[in-house]
Amino acid sequence: MSATTTETNGEILVVGFMDSKILDSQRIEQVGRELQDAVPQAMHKKLLLNFRGVSFMSSAMITKLVMLNKTCKAQGVALKFCEVSPNVLEVFKITKLNKLFDIQTTEEKALSSFEKKGWFG
Repeated sequence: MSATTTETNGEILVVGFMDSKILDSQRIEQVGRELQDAVPQAMHKKLLLNFRGVSFMSSAMITKLVMLNKTCKAQGVALKFCEVSPNVLEVFKITKLNKLFDIQTTEEKALSSFEKKGWFG
């Protein structure tokens, strides 16, 4: 059974999670593998993780997200998160990962934020 869902929204690959609590080490390994496998599937170099329904995740899962971020940077894939629950967002803030990750409130905002150009492009 898959731990994540994937769908394409325009040019953006949207990945969702099947579990509300991501705690079990085997499940975390599976989620980590599926997230890494999603990076090359992001044909237009845009990857969105939708955390809808995820209320808790272990520190091991957060490590997987940091590794995913490194993979995306290395392959030139823009990575954004959306619909992060208050509990999970608090963990990101405590660990200062809210500065590392681009976290948007809703999927709509996240999707449209991919279209916004930065200073140099």
